[in-house]
Amino acid sequence: MFYLLKIIIALVVIIGATELSKKNTTLAAILLAMPIIFFVSFTLIWEESKDRSLISSLIQETTMYILPVIPFLFLFSFLVKSGFNYYFALAIAIIGITVGTLLMKKFY
Repeated sequence: MFYLLKIIIALVVIIGATELSKKNTTLAAILLAMPIIFFVSFTLIWEESKDRSLISSLIQETTMYILPVIPFLFLFSFLVKSGFNYYFALAIAIIGITVGTLLMKKFY
């Protein structure tokens, strides 16, 4: 049952954001920026495990791994706006996020 709920929530957010972006990019961006998936995931994990240590660690690690993503979202936007190929810009952002995440893991 939890798997079906997880799939439905993910699909609603993804489809909602893609369809909303056709009409209003600001509302789509707000939907994507909202931590809906975080909170739903945390809640489902809590309901399955009731493990305070697990949830606490997961929340803390999630927060730390969000940090390297933010600068590369700005870079990704800048590269696309500057005329770079979308997939090239995406690859640069993914590489940057990966390096940032590995550095965060090493020093955190």
